[in-house]
Amino acid sequence: MSAEIKSLIDQIRQSSELLRRRLDWDTATKRLDELTSLSERPDFWDDPQIAQSMMRERQRLADGIATVELLQQEAADAEELLELADGDASMIEDIERTLSRAAERAEKAELAALLSGEVDANDAFVQINAGEGGTESQDWANILRRMYMRWADAHGMQVEELDEREGEEAGIKSATIQIKGENAYGWLKSEQGVHRLVRISPFDSSARRHTSFASVSVSPVIDDNIEIEINPSDVRTDTYRASGAGGQHINKTDSAVRLTHAPSGIVVACQVSRSQHQNRDQAWRMLRSKLYELELQKRRDAADVANAAKSAIGFGHQIRSYVLQPYQMVKDLRTEVETSDTQGVLDGDIDRFLSAALAAAVQQGKEIDDST
Repeated sequence: MSAEIKSLIDQIRQSSELLRRRLDWDTATKRLDELTSLSERPDFWDDPQIAQSMMRERQRLADGIATVELLQQEAADAEELLELADGDASMIEDIERTLSRAAERAEKAELAALLSGEVDANDAFVQINAGEGGTESQDWANILRRMYMRWADAHGMQVEELDEREGEEAGIKSATIQIKGENAYGWLKSEQGVHRLVRISPFDSSARRHTSFASVSVSPVIDDNIEIEINPSDVRTDTYRASGAGGQHINKTDSAVRLTHAPSGIVVACQVSRSQHQNRDQAWRMLRSKLYELELQKRRDAADVANAAKSAIGFGHQIRSYVLQPYQMVKDLRTEVETSDTQGVLDGDIDRFLSAALAAAVQQGKEIDDST
């Protein structure tokens, strides 16, 4: 057995054992059986909210258990195939490629297992706002929205567009989307901050290079189990006619709702439904989510101060640079991860940045724990 193949098998087995411990294997398998039995009861869906929560938990446990079992099986199969290969170079190369792919999956599974925050498993609201710069920044904001929608689609998640303010000539002034899928918030929470684009402007007749900025805000979709107290007198409600491209679906009533929370300055808006009542309910959910994220940010800031290495990710702080001219490079300024595949990134291939940010946050948490 070559040293490289042995190293891959050892890595996969170590990952599977680590994942097994994080799952708390005996408890996880017992809980999965329990949830499966509950889901087969005729009254299971009498309370849809509780039922959906249980089904998400069941799926999370089932996926975790299946991942561990698959990694263990792949390591065992590789050892058996190596004996059968009997020095066949072509077969050994195939085994090594299969193990390399398994090792990559194991690494991603380890990162996913770190998404253990209170709301990491929840859906996410993603709000994109164009910075100063008019049409150029508004077009950049629209490109970012497309990037996150493509990322969600590639991961089997659903996207619902909740609000949009169109730009005067192109792009968007702001937009809010809801990304629905397992661990959506856990993966995307590190995207919060300012994103910088450098390119030859398609809107400049002189073909000059422009720098544009757009901010991204990410907050978790929270359920009624998390209490967020909001004084109704602190919230101003405005209604207006929903914007859009027109056509048969154009909204001719003042159904769009905007909420402004005076103490925090948070503003949310929703125009997805023709019903003002439904838009109001969704806007309140978004406001609760924003206020919860604000509290989470305060905790993160306090932890950063305690660690004497503050790394704020609020509005106004640049986290990533996308350079299309004079060279091709996307670089995360927090983790130093970079790639020259700019088109792939803008088409939604941002996993390398999300994984690096998650790993860095976990490491920072370990350093804080070690220092206390």
